[in-house]
Amino acid sequence: MSLRLIEGGRGHTDAPGLLIHGASQVVTMAGGLRRGAAQGDLAMLDAADVGGPGAPGAPVVACWEGKIVGVGPRDSVEAGLEAHGYSLSRFVRLDADGGVVTPGLVDPHTHLLFAGSRERELVLRQQGAGYMDILAAGGGILSTVAATRHADAETLAAHGRRWLDEMLRHGVTTIEAKSGYGLDLPTELRLLDVAYELGREGPIDIVPTFLGAHAVPAEFRSRPDGTEAYVRSVIEEQLPGVAAQGRARSCDVFCEEGVFTADQSRRILRAAAAYGLAIRLHADELAPSGGAELAAELGALSADHLHVPSDAGLAAMAASASGPTPTVATLLPATTWFLMTDEAAPARRFINAGVPVALGTDFNPGTSPAPNLPLVMTIACLEMKLSPAEALAAVTINAAFAAGVGAEAGSLEPGKLADVVIWRAADVGQLPYWVGADLVDVVVKRGRVVHRRGA
Repeated sequence: MSLRLIEGGRGHTDAPGLLIHGASQVVTMAGGLRRGAAQGDLAMLDAADVGGPGAPGAPVVACWEGKIVGVGPRDSVEAGLEAHGYSLSRFVRLDADGGVVTPGLVDPHTHLLFAGSRERELVLRQQGAGYMDILAAGGGILSTVAATRHADAETLAAHGRRWLDEMLRHGVTTIEAKSGYGLDLPTELRLLDVAYELGREGPIDIVPTFLGAHAVPAEFRSRPDGTEAYVRSVIEEQLPGVAAQGRARSCDVFCEEGVFTADQSRRILRAAAAYGLAIRLHADELAPSGGAELAAELGALSADHLHVPSDAGLAAMAASASGPTPTVATLLPATTWFLMTDEAAPARRFINAGVPVALGTDFNPGTSPAPNLPLVMTIACLEMKLSPAEALAAVTINAAFAAGVGAEAGSLEPGKLADVVIWRAADVGQLPYWVGADLVDVVVKRGRVVHRRGA
């Protein structure tokens, strides 16, 4: 892999243009959200069809001042650039060296910011303890809440940078990041503000999500009306403060048996929508809770987990999928894998029903300490029976729509962000095939190289 300048060009630190060439395949994901039989449609340009990566008609990606300005055969893209006033002398050439080029990956479900760790829960699960058993005993989310409330902004930011760097090295250029480990207004605001500032710092773009309804905090649990009182606290105290702060772009609720009911979730999310926040849900992870039905009813961006949706819930999401703004099923295979669950979420049922499927890491300290999104693709292929192409669509264009950024990220199309990954692989089928391998060679964010292997 090498960075090379066109003769007469300018240094790559100040050149406004970047031309990526020499790829074996360019996966564009052009054409919008993927669903049903089109879930695996990559809109791919293959150099083998035109004589190889060095041929005049081989695919290239042209970037200018952070945006995509051309994708297609090299000769026609270069001619088009010149015709529209983009001087080729102002483009740095980046040789993909026969690798696959894809959009930057999008992780639509993370719990990026927290304090402490919960490695001891792995042993408890091996001994038979379930998720709700650990939570009821004061562990799980509640133990992370206790640690996070004592963590200052600087500590949380340092933690966030560590894991963002890990995600970047796996090809991720945009994430959604939830709060939810404060469960009180001051800590929730601190988490949202740190996520927002880390997004401004870059290079990874961050979509902050308010998840005050992640669990019922310890101080409410001793009350006979504890859950209901906490729901009122989220609606009457936390949401107004979050809206006034202006950092969160969406609101999430853990709609689950033993946590928040569908009715309680509906009240919180309707209140959030009144403040202009987009809606998303943790739904049907442990038992059918009405979460999938609620997501479709409210027009949520995504319903996440969906390990055990009801038939009615799947039907509701399928009906939503036929409309202009379908709710995306964001599945989290690393979570069920790490929890040693017997069955994965029914991905094929969603795809067969025409529901768009995305994949996320669910990165968190208890149930998915997994910052590696390509590994999630592998797990999805092995346990959910997604094809490599379906999995790739699920972490690019569909994930972008699930995160609420489908108009700007997730595909290589003129006008969208120049977020690009070059992989050390000659075929897209290899991306999930090499289990856990470090296949990312170069990551480009907004037209600038932000990661190079070995650099």
